[in-house]
Amino acid sequence: MKIRLTEKKRILVKNTAMMYVLTFSTYLMQFLVVPYETRILHAEKYGLLNLVKAVMVYFNLLIDFGFHLSATEQISLYREDRRKVSEIFTAVTLNKLMIAAAGAVLLGSLCGIIPRWRQNALFFFLFYAATVMNSLIPDYLYRGIEQMGVITVRVVSVKLFFTCMIFLLLHGPEDYYVEAWLTLIGNTAALSCTLIHLLLRMGVRFIACTPGRMWKNLRDSAMFFISGIASTLYTSANTIILDFLSAGSATAFYAGAEKLVVTAQNGFSPVSDSLYPYMTRNRDFKLIRNVLLIMEPVVISGCAVAFVFARPLCTWFFGAEYAPMAPILRAMLPMIALILPNYLLSFPTLSAMGLTKYAAVSVFFGSGIHLVNLFLFYLKGNLNMVTLAALSSVTEAVILLFRIAVILKNKDKLKMGGDAF
Repeated sequence: MKIRLTEKKRILVKNTAMMYVLTFSTYLMQFLVVPYETRILHAEKYGLLNLVKAVMVYFNLLIDFGFHLSATEQISLYREDRRKVSEIFTAVTLNKLMIAAAGAVLLGSLCGIIPRWRQNALFFFLFYAATVMNSLIPDYLYRGIEQMGVITVRVVSVKLFFTCMIFLLLHGPEDYYVEAWLTLIGNTAALSCTLIHLLLRMGVRFIACTPGRMWKNLRDSAMFFISGIASTLYTSANTIILDFLSAGSATAFYAGAEKLVVTAQNGFSPVSDSLYPYMTRNRDFKLIRNVLLIMEPVVISGCAVAFVFARPLCTWFFGAEYAPMAPILRAMLPMIALILPNYLLSFPTLSAMGLTKYAAVSVFFGSGIHLVNLFLFYLKGNLNMVTLAALSSVTEAVILLFRIAVILKNKDKLKMGGDAF
């Protein structure tokens, strides 16, 4: 049977595919070097590497400040007006640079306070510079005009080259700085290619921008930023918490298992991110349902297989030293099964229903539950690698149930414009 798509859905499918290539390939490239890094760096240096990456997740969220969603929506609305697009691009870039400067001060202060960070301050700052460069890549602009193919080939090609260089230049634990330098150079090159294309081919350039316009830009993104920060309380924060409780191999084991979850998250995020501007305009709730019905059974089946073969998977992929990681992976697998419905029922669905605030409220609620659980488990002396992973899965389930409850309570809004569930 031949499936016929409307022009809008053809654009959506193409845009989603390109976002997969751009977003997921970046994390896939990082994921593919993991077996090499775990064997070359060993647990101590690999744990340090992932501690720094976990910290950078927060700084990336800080610098991005939710612009990947708010600016995408704004660009989508004014896509035909190049001056307006340039104005949004300028405001977002200036705000990111301003936030990045404040973030550098914050990171310097933390490195001065925390001994383990102070000993590796240069390593932290190299990754911070790479994070800033990556955040400045205006992928939100290409999402908004639904032309992701333009940016994808350039950025992925540059990052692929520098990822391959890790295999050539990383030879032992003493070379742990190599990835930081290569990531910085690769992200800077990708940003340069994108800015040149914007100027020469798209007619988008930096223009005069008033403080009032910058402030409005920040204000419109605040809710998305707060929601993103709250969600990391039960993801990346766990690596940092575990490092304080038991630095070294425990951090490496947990970070290794978390790599699988992060890879899954970034495999699903292009679907959510591309659907967001589409749903804002079309409110096609039936599409959300169909995506879930098609993809979720495949995800659950994959998680079931990984649960059964967790130990051989960990030793085969990460190395024999990482066999203790298997129980952590099993405890995290429910998170992977819940990521897709959580993403689709978040901003794509709730924003289209006029209930944007509940996407953030649900994360605050779940994160609050997570913090309480962490405190109780810590008091009882039961906070370890496995319980941290299990509590994160519980939090993901709580957030999903909250969103489902909000949608069911407001189900009449699903029938207002567009197809109903």
